[in-house]
Amino acid sequence: MPVHYLTLLVAVASEIIATSALAASQQFTRIGPSILVVIGYAASFYFLSLTLKVMPVGIVYAIWSGLGVIGISVIGLIFLGQRLDLPAVFGMALIVAGVLVIHLFSRSSGH
Repeated sequence: MPVHYLTLLVAVASEIIATSALAASQQFTRIGPSILVVIGYAASFYFLSLTLKVMPVGIVYAIWSGLGVIGISVIGLIFLGQRLDLPAVFGMALIVAGVLVIHLFSRSSGH
């Protein structure tokens, strides 16, 4: 796997951690999760910036946001008991399909 995809995956993971901590921060009233929010988003944007050296911003953002939506939805399901209805699951399947199309077929993705 090319390094720029690894940095993009680190950016996605950092964003998922930060968003999970955002829910746990209770509107920034809990210090630990609030610090994790700031560190997580800072790390995410840093690794996004590294990826942008190689890939176009539109492709990077599509993959980052799409995988972030899927990741945080899984976290919500597993840890917060948040259920998704069929249209939400179908929409997320379309997001995954879009990311796969970009990765597998687009010449813009920096392979």
